[in-house]
Amino acid sequence: MNIIFYHPSFNFNADKWIQGIQTRLPEAKVRHWVHGDDAPADYALVWLPPYEMLANRQNIKGIFALGAGVDAVLKQESENPGMLPAGVPLIRLEDTGMARQMQEYAVNAVLYYFRRMDEYKQFQEQRIWKPVAPYNREKFVIGVLGAGVLGRGVIEKLREFDFKVRCWSRTPKQIDNVESFYGEGQLSDFLSECKVLINLLPNTPETQGILNFSLFSQLKSGSYVINMARGAQLVERDLLTAIDEGCVAGATLDVFVKEPLSNLHPFWTHPRINITPHIAAITIPEEAMDVICENIRRIENGESPTGLVDMARGY
Repeated sequence: MNIIFYHPSFNFNADKWIQGIQTRLPEAKVRHWVHGDDAPADYALVWLPPYEMLANRQNIKGIFALGAGVDAVLKQESENPGMLPAGVPLIRLEDTGMARQMQEYAVNAVLYYFRRMDEYKQFQEQRIWKPVAPYNREKFVIGVLGAGVLGRGVIEKLREFDFKVRCWSRTPKQIDNVESFYGEGQLSDFLSECKVLINLLPNTPETQGILNFSLFSQLKSGSYVINMARGAQLVERDLLTAIDEGCVAGATLDVFVKEPLSNLHPFWTHPRINITPHIAAITIPEEAMDVICENIRRIENGESPTGLVDMARGY
């Protein structure tokens, strides 16, 4: 079994990954892919691969994207058709420790707003001693956009705090402990009672720009927005307008249209916006390698891998 590996970043510890995969699959030969390498390969582990790495490998059994999102790889394919050989499975990392990190990030942001810490922070800056009543838990409805592995994990953890949680996804899902589930054509109904909106949607052409003024205006007045998915899904100017007009009381953002954020970007100094540098969930190498190797064994045994990407839907 031959496995090729490629990641463009010099800061990415590729040697650790190659050694880790080799240890888990001792029968495999794992190598760095370099330009001109057209030797046989059964599997590829990639992030932003060059066109020539995969285009002519019709006999490869699986391509593993080294991340939960595959939008970057699919964008490459749309710009350079044929980069991904037709019919070859594309497989993403579904969890590998990211669900737990997303739970931590979401709970931290939700409790920050529920306990009105954003207001106390402003009081502190103005040296105002002013207790305020906490929000009514029954009316503090949390809406989660996205019902994938990460979305379901966040919902599960928020329910442990007895919050009312509703979910929206384009395709129907069965999710325990959700107050209400909304599907395609029901977005307005979903938004109407949300005091907090958490975005965990996959990045597809349909979801780009979905967090816009029209959406914000359908939330409860003075709501909160938490974006943990992709920066391209947020229309940044619309968020600033929504805050100015009172539709949105505050936002916590981990992802942005352009990263790193420009030094001149208004988000840096906005009193109602909290930002973090795309750290809501990072890939944990040991857990990711376990999942990848288990999926390779599944394919070798004629079974379906987990995390198989639907190319038509883009996730």
